[in-house]
Amino acid sequence: MKIKTKLRLGLGVLFLMILALSVIAAGYIYTLKEDTENILQDNYKTLDYSRSMFLALDQIHQGPEAGARFEQNLKEQRSNVTERGEGEVTNKIAGHYDSLKKDLNNPQMPVLIRNDLAELTRINMEAIRAKSDKALDTVHSAFIWIALTGTVCFLIALTLLVNLPGNVGNPIRELTESIRAIAEKNYAERLHFSGKDEFGELASSFNTMAEKLEEYDNSNLSQILVEKKRIEALINNMHEPVIGLDENKKVLFANEEAVKITGIAVSDLLGKSAIELAEQNDLIRALIEEKEGLHANSANAAVPSLKIYADNKESYFEKEIVDITIVPTGERLKKFIGQVILLKNITPFKELDFAKTNFIATVSHELKTPIASIKMSLQLLESQHTGDLNEEQKQLMSSIKEDSDRLLKITGELLNMSQVETGNIQLNIQSSSPYAILKYAVDAVKTPIEQKRIELVVQAENQLADVKADMEKTAWVLINFLTNAVRYSQEDSKIHIQLTPTQQGVKFLVRDEGKGIDSRYRTKIFDRYFQVPGSSKTGTGLGLAISKEFIEAQGGSIGVTSEIGMGSSFYFELASA
Repeated sequence: MKIKTKLRLGLGVLFLMILALSVIAAGYIYTLKEDTENILQDNYKTLDYSRSMFLALDQIHQGPEAGARFEQNLKEQRSNVTERGEGEVTNKIAGHYDSLKKDLNNPQMPVLIRNDLAELTRINMEAIRAKSDKALDTVHSAFIWIALTGTVCFLIALTLLVNLPGNVGNPIRELTESIRAIAEKNYAERLHFSGKDEFGELASSFNTMAEKLEEYDNSNLSQILVEKKRIEALINNMHEPVIGLDENKKVLFANEEAVKITGIAVSDLLGKSAIELAEQNDLIRALIEEKEGLHANSANAAVPSLKIYADNKESYFEKEIVDITIVPTGERLKKFIGQVILLKNITPFKELDFAKTNFIATVSHELKTPIASIKMSLQLLESQHTGDLNEEQKQLMSSIKEDSDRLLKITGELLNMSQVETGNIQLNIQSSSPYAILKYAVDAVKTPIEQKRIELVVQAENQLADVKADMEKTAWVLINFLTNAVRYSQEDSKIHIQLTPTQQGVKFLVRDEGKGIDSRYRTKIFDRYFQVPGSSKTGTGLGLAISKEFIEAQGGSIGVTSEIGMGSSFYFELASA
């Protein structure tokens, strides 16, 4: 017999028995429901009316409301007569109540009415008891029939439970174990099912497949081993450290460079859990650590370099973690199978960067002395004691003065940038008044603003909280914003300064009415040495980069919003003190 026929037969019989059990149970439940509703709808209401009439009778001498309640409940009771003798008692109550209304001082009438109400209560209580006995009989019959039907269902289900899972599950379990053995490359595995059902056909097809896989494996095993050796040789000959982990963070491979920098022997590294190794090795802990935003998939993230002692000196490496995923044969979803940790040696670049920074710092520092001498000589030449100058000499003097001021500004910015790059920014962060920072910056740019006849519009909220800032460097940033705004503004235009409170602290904003910045260049505006292409103004391209470093070093944020033809708004925000 086919498996499908067996399943249909067994489950069909069980389904019919369950259906019969459901019909019997539903029928008896409906009968119980009818009995219960009769009690609730008829007898319970009469008892409720009787209780209300008892209460109203006790208060009959207190006012007409009690009489109205009594009559209302009596009216309801007359329309709810359902038991034998209940109508006669109800009429007695009505008659006695009429007599009581005629003579409220008659002491005999309340006693008669109470006796009638007691009789009415007794009739309904006996009816409730009789209906309850009937319901119990129904429950007893339902229990017997449901128990018999349930026993038959249980026996059929027990028979199916004992026999059916074995007939279906045992061949499936053997098939699963054989497939697992094939997956583990035990191609000698075979299935032995007797019978001509679906499992017999499956066993025949499985054995044919296993035989072909065994033949294929024997023919390709040597080639696979050669490819494995080739891959291992390629990894070991890489000049950069490489470590491979499986999905459970166990070390699969590590080339010689990786073994050298970790200081762990190959035998103690391969096959071991990287998490356990990280408990004893700081470098392994730094390598397997994955922070949000620093993963290999975040291409634009700033990945901090690792300083490792290698090649008999302190070396710098950039870490990259690459997730390895595959799509298993016959499946559609990708499966994570491990990671590869790559370390790129950037020591030569770091050394060049340090040399460049030191060179810039040295040259800038050395240039400040001759520039200061030039400015002093200019001051002496401008003095009347050295003699009068003609117009051409004055023009040359003015040109030399502008160039020396520009050189002094460039050297100052280069010195600031060298401090930023070396991490030697000296900050004096304290509670500072936003109004003092604003006044310091406005006073510094007062002369160029007056020369271009620019109107400075200041909007500062009242009673702004103090901010945590280095007042001098924060004012330098605001001066840089204002200087750029003056440089790119037309004469007789306006520059707006706004100081507004935020959830974190205070926001400083400078908005000009210049030509604006193209959206292509907004993300690069704070990069070092960047200048907007096509700009007729010259500069070092360091001012905004230094401003960004100063503000972020104080825990603040900086940004820009701009549209072509609509001007630019540069802003920074500092936390409250």
